[in-house]
Amino acid sequence: MSKKKARESNPSEVLRARAAGDRDASPAGAKLGRKAYEAELALLQAELVSMQEWVKASGAKVCVVFEGRDTAGKGGTIKRIVERVSPRVFRVVALPSPTDRERSQMYIQRYITHFPAAGEVVIFDRSWYNRAGVERVMGFCTPAQTDRFLEQVPAVEKAIVDSGIILLKYWLEVGSDEQTRRIENRIHDPRKVWKLSDMDLESYSRWYDYSRARDAMFAASDTPWAPWNVAYTDSKRRGRLNVISHLLSQVPYEPLKAKDVELPERQAPGDYHAPALPPRFIPTPF
Repeated sequence: MSKKKARESNPSEVLRARAAGDRDASPAGAKLGRKAYEAELALLQAELVSMQEWVKASGAKVCVVFEGRDTAGKGGTIKRIVERVSPRVFRVVALPSPTDRERSQMYIQRYITHFPAAGEVVIFDRSWYNRAGVERVMGFCTPAQTDRFLEQVPAVEKAIVDSGIILLKYWLEVGSDEQTRRIENRIHDPRKVWKLSDMDLESYSRWYDYSRARDAMFAASDTPWAPWNVAYTDSKRRGRLNVISHLLSQVPYEPLKAKDVELPERQAPGDYHAPALPPRFIPTPF
């Protein structure tokens, strides 16, 4: 059997080859249309279900951190990860600004309470790395606080990994021109105006401050036990597929075995009669 045919017979092997950047599995430079994207996404989402069942059965604990530039596609990628799996297993954490009480706590404290228990996958839509990114750039913390965080975070993440949690960190990177296009789209699209805040506009003007913050963060916290995984997302479709396939390649799950399921017969109506009360149907303008 040829290498290509062997891959086609085993979806998990196809995904692992793509995650490794195999050109045979993902032709470089080929245009990715909607139909091709949706077909690939369906395959990946089926594997996420396999991963979910393995996490439940094995009691594994998975923690996924998403960071990146504004408009880089964190929310869209997370949405595609969780839309076909169980919210009882996959949980998304997107914390608001800290309260006065939380500001008085140890910095990592409010994040630790959301860490996964056995059989759970927790996805952080932004994380403790706020201290190295937006808080540093926007002046919400002092330089000394940022330096202390960057000094301490490798040891904290070593403790997380040593506790048995699979920790995956993703940075989504988008080009400056594409970021401008996406922000302008948010300004003019009434479905997306909620994504645009005054802070987003202020952040937009500080491209190189964020670049410096990102570089310092990578230098301090890219470790063998918790490395940063970078995904370029100027193409949202390719970016999403690349992140999901890489995530799957980092979790040692077993492919889900298909079950032989037969529908049972439905019961007879017996003495059931439909009620005489008129139901309140909703209007049907479509």
